[in-house]
Amino acid sequence: MTADDSATDDFERERDALADGLAARPNVSERVADAMRAVPRHEFVPEEHRDAAYEDRPLPIGADQTVSAPHMVAIMATELDLREGDRVLEVGTGCGYHAAVTAELVGAEQVYSVEYVEELAERARENLARAGYGDISVRHGDGREGWPEHAPYDAAYLTCAAPEFPEAVVEQVRDGGRLVGPIGGASQRLVSAERTADGGLVESDEGAVRFVRMQGDE
Repeated sequence: MTADDSATDDFERERDALADGLAARPNVSERVADAMRAVPRHEFVPEEHRDAAYEDRPLPIGADQTVSAPHMVAIMATELDLREGDRVLEVGTGCGYHAAVTAELVGAEQVYSVEYVEELAERARENLARAGYGDISVRHGDGREGWPEHAPYDAAYLTCAAPEFPEAVVEQVRDGGRLVGPIGGASQRLVSAERTADGGLVESDEGAVRFVRMQGDE
């Protein structure tokens, strides 16, 4: 066995252990835990942090940004209650890991992600292609504007904190579609919501969180 083979086996064992722990949580579905088990998080984090890839904590990815802790990715995906074939908008691609988990649930060609930092958008495309998720669409731009060309979406989520769900993002989600994201400033709450026929949101508070702030024009 080569050193690379040994490292791969170690990563697989660590990923399985992480997924098993997530599956035991009452706020993570079995289907989402299986999606987390399938995605190689170590392929998405910088090389100097790969040994910590399967620790359940955020990790730096450059440009003063982080990849969310796996349990938070799993909770958000469970809240969205995604189904195969759902069209999903992600605001904040980061390194691409969260988008890959979403792709396991809906299909890679159904995921549209917007990243404000061009360097991260380019790196995410590389990470996603290397890990087998090259059909995910990634655009460099201001996530507050969503991605109207592919609307309506069945679901949308924010991987960065905003004072409220951006109006354009809400408008691009279909009636009855779901949104989830960290909402607030110094104090943030994870909020899940359902879009109503009149364009409003029925929201529920899922608890305190701490995310990096959304970038772009207020």
